[in-house]
Amino acid sequence: MKRWLAIPLAIALAWLLFTLSPLWALYRFADAVHRRDAAYVEAHVNLRTLRISLVRQIVGAVRAALDADPEIENKDRQRLNDLAYGLALALAETLVTPDTVIDILDDGWPEKLDIKRPANAHPTGLRIRDAGRLIAYYAAAEMRGFRAVVIPIPPEGSRAEQTRIRLRLRGLTWRLADIELANALQEQIAVKLSHALAKARISTGGEK
Repeated sequence: MKRWLAIPLAIALAWLLFTLSPLWALYRFADAVHRRDAAYVEAHVNLRTLRISLVRQIVGAVRAALDADPEIENKDRQRLNDLAYGLALALAETLVTPDTVIDILDDGWPEKLDIKRPANAHPTGLRIRDAGRLIAYYAAAEMRGFRAVVIPIPPEGSRAEQTRIRLRLRGLTWRLADIELANALQEQIAVKLSHALAKARISTGGEK
């Protein structure tokens, strides 16, 4: 009887240890952000998948802003959507560098980019000063199968102000595969690119 009981207990313990393993990676990442260690970040970030994800997020935010603008005619909408993709791709290239990843995770906002932070936005960055903070992150983490985990930063913040990162297991190492920007930051990026698109539309209209 005890032998049969030991098997599920061993499985449960193994699963617990596995779900705890991303916390060590998160702690190391937080330390690298604090030290602004670009070399460590570059070695532990999948820049290709991160770039694709940011393009998708930015294009989605800009298209939502365009769809909400009643002054845009249907014939112009597709052209502006295509322009939005090009601008998003260029912006993602700027965002997806080790230094900018550190910049975003440090306080949730890319200070090096000319994007104004709203007065009512108070995001906080990746900070782990003690074991209690690790427990908060563990409680908020969402395992996605056996190879991925999504962690909100900060764990107790509102969804609109949370930056959500996805760690993915590659071999025996957890790497950062995705950063889902806070809603407030996505909105400000959409505003910035919408202004650029508006200028492009005016310029094109002036040539007719």
